[in-house]
Amino acid sequence: MICEQVLGNLKSGDFADYEVHYVDIEWHETFKRLHKKVTQQGEEIGIRLGNDILKVGLKQDDVLYAGNRQVIVVNIPKCKSIVIGIDEDHIHMLGKVCYEIGNKHAALFWGENHRQLVTPYDKPTLMLLQKLQGINVKVADVKLDLEKGIQTTVHTLS
Repeated sequence: MICEQVLGNLKSGDFADYEVHYVDIEWHETFKRLHKKVTQQGEEIGIRLGNDILKVGLKQDDVLYAGNRQVIVVNIPKCKSIVIGIDEDHIHMLGKVCYEIGNKHAALFWGENHRQLVTPYDKPTLMLLQKLQGINVKVADVKLDLEKGIQTTVHTLS
């Protein structure tokens, strides 16, 4: 089966009566046009999306197929991440953390509140962040929410 467009999102409620089959797409694959995947139920699928996906990316619960009272839906699984908490007394460290993560060209996401950031795990970044005063860091499995991404660039069609 080939899925060639995003039909909507489960959150819309338009697919409430459908059986949901999830296909895992890693957070860093969400801006790719072509995928060969297997759903959690074991069905092989191909995903061939248009160039617009390079700008908007796939999101959690995007519907890629609807038929026979079933839908195939995007699941972005949790990944090992660094969760960064900015101490209330050191809110100025928010800029320092953003600078250091940006300097590594790493992805950065807002966390659960305005004093929390999340970045995918890598040991050098963890070691760097552990040296900074006024923040606390922990490693956790986190579902990265692309809607909370902090970025200054847009994927282009070139």
